[in-house]
Amino acid sequence: MRAARLHEYGAADVLRVEDVPVPVLAPATVLVRVHAAGVNPIDWKIRAGQLRDKLPLELPATLGGDFSGVVEAIGPGAAFAIGDSVYGQASATNGGSGSFAERALAPASTIAPKPTRVDHARAAALPLAGVSALQALTEHLRVTRGQRILVHGGAGGIGALAIQIAKHLGAHVTTTASAKQREDATRAGADTVIDYEAQRFEEVVHDLDAVFDTVGGDTYVRSFQTLKPGGRLVSMLEPPRDDLMREFRVEAFAQVTRVTTERLLRLAELVDSGVIEARIARTFPLERAPAALVHLEKDSPRGKVMIVP
Repeated sequence: MRAARLHEYGAADVLRVEDVPVPVLAPATVLVRVHAAGVNPIDWKIRAGQLRDKLPLELPATLGGDFSGVVEAIGPGAAFAIGDSVYGQASATNGGSGSFAERALAPASTIAPKPTRVDHARAAALPLAGVSALQALTEHLRVTRGQRILVHGGAGGIGALAIQIAKHLGAHVTTTASAKQREDATRAGADTVIDYEAQRFEEVVHDLDAVFDTVGGDTYVRSFQTLKPGGRLVSMLEPPRDDLMREFRVEAFAQVTRVTTERLLRLAELVDSGVIEARIARTFPLERAPAALVHLEKDSPRGKVMIVP
């Protein structure tokens, strides 16, 4: 089969599409024919070597995590059937074989039946970003009807889905985005869009119930000023700051996203009920997987970048 393999860390040319053996089944895994794979920022960061200490790989390794496809073979203890359409994660950093390939081995605990409302491409755009948004809003922030929430990066993959889920939960949603991204954030359902290049968001919104930080750095620190006492903040990038929690009398959390069958099932329900939908910016064939990662890294596409074997 063909796969996009990383032989060393570095620029685009270290990722090569080549013939490799089909992954061998193990207990509680399934072999899937990949119909589409989603590209996430973590993929080019792994390629560049930025995460080699946190997420070590035995090289050469096939990149990619998000996928949607059809089950071809089942390992002992995997509760799926041949022919099932599934979606989820097959990352080599978490027990899979990598999704930028014609076939992928995935742990049964990181996949679920594909949402029926969307095709494989739109399903493959969802696992990491969708579960990140769902986990943050429902498990850390515990958003409820009538609350006021700030979502940073509302035009990004995670942010746009977070806006859609938060609106479904009944929240009033403010988001940050650039002027050229305003339309995308509004389309996602944001009630208020703050141009972070022209305004300081902490001067615009106050007394919020919750903040979802997908940006980190100074944005994370300034976000504490927008919360009311007892508010909650979760960050995808920053550890909790005890000093800021004490100063502003709020709770803060760091999220490590875990793509699980249970969370994917909940996400699929939201997709099939029409609550959320991922926007696809561009699709690349597998042979151009190196270019797909560069496009995501350099061009700030308005939507998800996909790879189709």
